[in-house]
Formats: sequence, structure tokens, C-alpha cells
Amino acid sequence: MGVGRWQLGVEWHDPVSSYRFCRTDDIGLLVDALNRCWAPYHPDQPVETAATFKRSIRDLQVWCSSCMVAFSGGDPIGVLIGAKRPSGTLVRRIAVHPDHRRQGHARHLLASLGSKLAILGPPRIVAEVPETLSPARELFTATGFVEEAQLTDYARERGQDDRDVPRLDGTFVIPVTVDDVAANGLLAEDYPQTCWERSVETLTARKDEIRGLAVASDERIEACVLCSNDGEIVSLRTFVDDGGARLKHLLSHLPAGGTSELRFPKVHPAEISQGLLETLGFRGAGVHRLYAARARSD
Repeated sequence: MGVGRWQLGVEWHDPVSSYRFCRTDDIGLLVDALNRCWAPYHPDQPVETAATFKRSIRDLQVWCSSCMVAFSGGDPIGVLIGAKRPSGTLVRRIAVHPDHRRQGHARHLLASLGSKLAILGPPRIVAEVPETLSPARELFTATGFVEEAQLTDYARERGQDDRDVPRLDGTFVIPVTVDDVAANGLLAEDYPQTCWERSVETLTARKDEIRGLAVASDERIEACVLCSNDGEIVSLRTFVDDGGARLKHLLSHLPAGGTSELRFPKVHPAEISQGLLETLGFRGAGVHRLYAARARSD
């Protein structure tokens, strides 16, 4: 995917619009572009600030050099936010101002990113798109992306069925941190595929904001759950085939956290089975589609 007409940090112009990749000193520009172009479609979300953008750099590995802004005159009319890891680049956000839609700007932003990554790498480009955003899904499909998986949002009412939690003889429940989980070899290369926001890289970056519980025997951790400070599950894993008994035990011990339900967002089918989650009392609460493409320069 790509048009082959890009220059790092330099604008190229047509008679109407201009586009350029960003630099580390362009955070203010990117924040402005997001609030002008992304926010109108998502009025329920907080406005972007320099602080929240810098946090995305830390937590999600957003790279300014993988971000791009489209201009009409001096005004941002389109924005693409890219996060980069050795495994690939995530198109985290892409939006065009409502007054400038259907003029090819989003296609050009994606094509320019593809051309750049075809040369500099990594070649894999992904996007996690809410199923309800039909225009975005159509954009990725039309620009050569292929749907790879369905990512399901799950929710579970706190206290649900917790009176029937089985006893686990010979084990005990202990508090754990991300560092504890890593020290037990459970954040290794065989970690299951997850959405970008709950990958090992993100868990490591956010480790001071994540706490959890584990079922342990004298020899090893047999199951664990990690949650963010706002009560969102960021990791749910069992290492024993027990029909979910250990995980159910852990969920019953989680602190109330001030919310009525536990959220487990964007679960990849390779991460944990739908059947097991339903056994644990989770219900589907939304869907994202994982799209992927290989960068190419046309």
C-alpha cells in the first residue's frame, strides 16, 4: 500500500492540501489535529492534551515519526497516529475533519505511511477498528487491509456467582505485580496474542498502575489476573486445565474497586476462549475488528 511520495518531516503539496510526517517537537500540532479532526466524531471522549499524548508514547509506543498531519493552508484537516514496535505499526487513530471528508485525505495518509514503512520497516501494519465505525472499516478494506480476527469486549458483574466458588486445596491466593508475573516467566515470548493496549510492552510500561492476584501452589503460579487502577482487567490467564475454577476463585477475591462490573476489553480469540469466559460469567459487550496489511511502496 502506498503512493511512494513522502519525505520524512517535509511537506509535499498538491494545489489544495499538504501533508507531512511529524517530529518529536510536533506534539502540540498532533494534539491540535486530534482535537480538530478526531474529537468531533467522539464527543464522549476527553480532549487530547500534551500529557495524554505523552502517556500514549510511554504506554503504547506512539512514535511522532509514524504520525502524519494533513493541512489545508495552515489548518490541520486530517491526522494519523501511529504506534511502532518491532512486531509492526498500529494505526491507532486516523480521522479527517468533517468539512474535508471524501476528498482522499485518509487514503493518502495511510498510503504515505505504507510507503515509508516499506523502506524503513517494520512492514506489518495493523488497526483495531470498532465494529460500529463502518466508514473506518470501509477505509481499511478499500486500502488493502485484510480482517484477521475479531476482538471482543467482555464485561462481568462484580460478585456474580461468587457464592459458588470452589475450594482449591493445596493452593493459596497471593497479591502479584507485573514484575512478579515477569519473574515467574509468564511474560515470555510465548505470551498469547492480545490487543495492542494489553500487550507485554504495555503491561511493562504501566506496571506501576497494575496490581493483581494469583493462585499459587508450593511450586508455581497456577492462574493470575491483573487489573489496572480503574478496574479494567489487563491479563487473565490460567495454567491448569480446571474448567476455570482457579480463575473464578481469583475473580471472587478482586477488590470492589468502586465499579459495578469488571471490563475485559478487546480479547483476541487466541488469548482465552469464549467458552471459558462465558463459564466465568463474562458477556460480550462490543466488538473490534483487527485489520492487517503489509507495507509496500507503489
